[in-house]
Amino acid sequence: MIEISASATTAVVRIAGDLDLAERVQFPEVTARVSGLRRQLLVLDMCQVTFLDSTGAAFLMALAEAAAKRGGTAVLRGVSDRDLFVLEICGALTLFRLDTEHRCPPPGDGDSSASAGAFGRADRQS
Repeated sequence: MIEISASATTAVVRIAGDLDLAERVQFPEVTARVSGLRRQLLVLDMCQVTFLDSTGAAFLMALAEAAAKRGGTAVLRGVSDRDLFVLEICGALTLFRLDTEHRCPPPGDGDSSASAGAFGRADRQS
């Protein structure tokens, strides 16, 4: 599941579950929606990512590159050591700033944003 939300200055992409080849069909639409928001700060919330492969890493890289082209910054929040390793192997870590202060809520903590549905349902623009 990929959920997009936005404030006046920030776009947040919350990812839950696997970010891999099987999910690639939604990547172009998500990238277009995030790019259309034109926010300076792009936060990629990976607290609920269970698996990341090179296809998912390429998606994250595309989002970061789109933000950089607009003069913005992409931040990884809640990224696991394993996912950092995948991004490092792909040569992508320089594209992101890491949020080392964020602490993900424990699994099953009742975070209502995780149950909001597919990315299209949670979109909001400010």
